[in-house]
Amino acid sequence: MTPQALQGLKVVEMGQLIAGPFAGKTLGDFGADVIKIEAPGSGDPLRNWRLIKEGTSVWWQVQSRNKRSVALDLRSPEGQDIARRLISQADVLIENFRPGTLEGWGMDYETLSRDNPGLIMLRISGYGQTGPYRDLPGFGSIGEAMGGLRHLTGEAGRVPVRCGISIGDTLAALHGTLGVLTALYHRKVNGGRGQVIDVALHEAVFNVMESLVPEYSAFGVVREPAGSALPGIAPSNAYRCGDGGVVLIAGNGDSIFKRLMSAIGRDDLGQDPALADNAGRVRRVEELDAAIEAWTLQRGTAEALAVLAEARVPAGRAYTAKDIVEDPHYQARDMILKQATRDGYEVDVPGIVPKLMGTPGAVRSAAPRLGEDTDAVLAEAGYAPQDIAALRNRGVVA
Repeated sequence: MTPQALQGLKVVEMGQLIAGPFAGKTLGDFGADVIKIEAPGSGDPLRNWRLIKEGTSVWWQVQSRNKRSVALDLRSPEGQDIARRLISQADVLIENFRPGTLEGWGMDYETLSRDNPGLIMLRISGYGQTGPYRDLPGFGSIGEAMGGLRHLTGEAGRVPVRCGISIGDTLAALHGTLGVLTALYHRKVNGGRGQVIDVALHEAVFNVMESLVPEYSAFGVVREPAGSALPGIAPSNAYRCGDGGVVLIAGNGDSIFKRLMSAIGRDDLGQDPALADNAGRVRRVEELDAAIEAWTLQRGTAEALAVLAEARVPAGRAYTAKDIVEDPHYQARDMILKQATRDGYEVDVPGIVPKLMGTPGAVRSAAPRLGEDTDAVLAEAGYAPQDIAALRNRGVVA
């Protein structure tokens, strides 16, 4: 097999649920050896979230693939000693506890880096490791709200809605992964030491909020929710079709707009000099949206999409899980993978993103059972079999 890009990288993951473990999953997909530390008896709560099959969440099967599970009591002094030894041999530590938790266990970065100067420590929390809010509990949904996203989701005048997934956690994880790779590059190429990467959930969301703050700074404009439209960019919206479906059309490029108007039989709008650029179209966005929907309402979803594809206008429909799994493009790009589980069944899971042509990611192992790799990982760290047995008898490991 082609060596993977992160082969040889050792990661200790001490997070749970979504943000920290998603970062660990991303590194694991590209070859990192990810050692996941879980509490004996219960493990990561994600094992029991949402729909359960054979006693384990199917979400767990994708979030924890390519990881090894060590069941370790981090609240005991012996467990903390074991964790410190594992971290001393690692390149990366991932944690998403509330700030101060690791410090209370004697695992602050200064202490850990004395034994491992090259250690890169990714810390994901609600509000970051500093600032007046650092000690407040934070979840992805709160980060989405504070980062500015929730105010924009939904219809004007109604309670904001969430997008249906924990996007705040995932954005934080992706920013954290970027930080880890940047720090690894610095360590290797520039001869730098290890360092701490401090990711706050709300800052990860805020970082993708585009022109939100500059528009407020320059014009005093507070951007408001606009449903399915994209304020300030036109035409770009969701339009009803005659069969009850909806098509999303992005006709906001100057040349695209002309092709769209031609496709719907409205060359009068396409050739109107006042609509030649985005600024002019924004001023008449309601007129344009009405013209487009008048056309889509006379057609079924498939017919409308076929016409728009022929005209080279970006358009699509909102996919369900069924649509995704059955779509030939998803299949052609290996984005739906059959993954065997430790419980003996197969489940469809998302493929690996991004696509590296030279050193592609891969699913090397299924998500582990709780503590499945405790003995192997501790043996690699230098513990003798009798020592591991004694630790198990005392409840330190499982």
